[in-house]
Amino acid sequence: MNFQSKFFKTALLSFAFIVLSFTAVNAQSSDEYSFKVTNNTDSTIKKLLVAEAGKKYGYFDIGKGIEPGKTVTLVWDKSTNNQSCIQYFKAVYADGTESEPAKFDFCEDELELVFDN
Repeated sequence: MNFQSKFFKTALLSFAFIVLSFTAVNAQSSDEYSFKVTNNTDSTIKKLLVAEAGKKYGYFDIGKGIEPGKTVTLVWDKSTNNQSCIQYFKAVYADGTESEPAKFDFCEDELELVFDN
């Protein structure tokens, strides 16, 4: 009976460790900041440029672009976690033109950027 009790305790501790491990992984994933981008224009968005106020624009890797009528979800790189929530965004279209910069608060839940004609 003593062996079964030790086995049960070991199994219970192992199960608790596994549950805590999954919780830690899920908590780590929630540190990612994501947002949606919708292209309601007639042109493919080829680049998304982003900058803090007064800083140089960087860009998101959006692959071949965001086609008209499409919505994509993007995730901030962890290196930006210490930046301001307020960021300025511009879209660069297939013909090389850029949208006007627009200010967004990326600490907002379920943020969606919509680019219109």
